[in-house]
Amino acid sequence: MLDKNVSELLNTQINKEFYSAYLYLDFANYYKDQGLDGFANWYNVQAQEERDHAMLFIQYLQNNSEKISLESIDKPDKVFDAFDQPLHASLEHERYVTSLIHNIYDAAYTVKDFRTMQFLDWFVKEQGEEEKNAEDLIRKFELFGHDSKSLYMLDSELAARVYTAPSLVL
Repeated sequence: MLDKNVSELLNTQINKEFYSAYLYLDFANYYKDQGLDGFANWYNVQAQEERDHAMLFIQYLQNNSEKISLESIDKPDKVFDAFDQPLHASLEHERYVTSLIHNIYDAAYTVKDFRTMQFLDWFVKEQGEEEKNAEDLIRKFELFGHDSKSLYMLDSELAARVYTAPSLVL
């Protein structure tokens, strides 16, 4: 059995990951409405990744005979009026998720829960990649997003992104 606090934090993270998927689906819908199908695709893939992250937390808790507690998922509430706003909101959100992962890691470290720490190592690395991807997308948009031809090229680049299942095996 896991430490009660660690188990509760892992359960809460399930909800946070599903919320992340909802948030990115909302971003995808915004871009689809704007005619930027590539940006929409990028965030649809992002949503699938977040859903899979939630499933990894569920599987980890199940593998450790812990009870899963699914909570309701908040509705995303952001309203955008510029193409770059979801990009900045994404980076802000990824930084928030990184802080959540670090908090769980800290709780596991406090009780010497090395198995949970090892599980979370993948998420620590993943969050570094997520933040870098969000920063890179902002940088590309700042460089190219204000010229219609360049925006078209960037949108085409993002349309080519395909979903890849997580590499973490439990």
